[in-house]
Amino acid sequence: MTTTAAPPAERNLTVPAGSSPPAAAAASTPTATTAVNSTAATSVLRCDNCGAPVPGRYCAACGQRVEPPVHSLWHFLTVAAEDLTHADSRLWRTLAALLFKPGYLTREFLAGRRARYLPPVRLYLVLSVAFFLCATLGHRQPRVVEITTDHGAPKAVHVRPLEEAAGAGDTAAGAAKPAETLEQRSQRECALIDYQGPGQARLTPAIRDACLKIRADKGRSLQEALYHNMPRAMFLFLPLLAGAMMLMYWRPRHYYVEHLLLFVHNHAAVFLVLMLAWGLSALMPRAAGWVDFAVTLYIPWYVYRSMRVVYGQARGLTLGKLVLLSFFYLVSGAVMFTLTFVYSALTL
Repeated sequence: MTTTAAPPAERNLTVPAGSSPPAAAAASTPTATTAVNSTAATSVLRCDNCGAPVPGRYCAACGQRVEPPVHSLWHFLTVAAEDLTHADSRLWRTLAALLFKPGYLTREFLAGRRARYLPPVRLYLVLSVAFFLCATLGHRQPRVVEITTDHGAPKAVHVRPLEEAAGAGDTAAGAAKPAETLEQRSQRECALIDYQGPGQARLTPAIRDACLKIRADKGRSLQEALYHNMPRAMFLFLPLLAGAMMLMYWRPRHYYVEHLLLFVHNHAAVFLVLMLAWGLSALMPRAAGWVDFAVTLYIPWYVYRSMRVVYGQARGLTLGKLVLLSFFYLVSGAVMFTLTFVYSALTL
């Protein structure tokens, strides 16, 4: 005799009085879960900056850190101390690597490990502005090199402050005439400038006007303009150097951006080293000579080591390329400085 069991859905279930059937209980379970989820969703913090939900400590949309409002001076000082010490450790990590690990930041950037360090262009701009600001605040009195000749041959060389040189070393053509004011003398001597070259009709009056302005304030406006324009010229100078480096590292082939990044980091390192050297020389004047000597040795070694780290070529080959690069750097740097000087004078 065969016994057939009823399907589970058709079985008669005995439900105690006052209780809900299992189906009803099962039906009520998703509703309860939804209610819990909605409660959890409302408890998620939102970014004060962009309003996006923030499940962790930092907003995934804008990157702002989740912090309670600043209600007291102590809280404000605590947050400020944290920002300057360990909260934004990228600054200290980047400066330490830039100063003591040549080529390391460039290699890390090319390898894709970028979040832990400051971006290269931002790092360069910050150190460039700080460097030229320090150079402007600590600049010395302008000096003039005077060469006395005898029948066309150099006889004596004198380095004088600009104020002293303005009235010294008068020649027969430039000597002050009787009852001639300083302004009249400047106009007469600046009028003697005769530029012979391209754009003579336009450049000669501009050069004479620049001469009058320079002599009126003894070169101070020219010096300020030069300090103002030099950071821009240096920033435009880097792509030219990267192009020269690309020719030297043609095999194996490297991308242009690799060379540009290396120069950005190396120039930022030079700015940092020089600023630290200036600070040490100011604190220890007696050791200034040793500091200058150490910097003179450290910067070429730094560039050499950075080339070895980034490109991985042999020591002798890297040293030869460093010598060639140094020659190109000096020549093109002199041209860049001359053009910047002329531009600064003509735009006074």
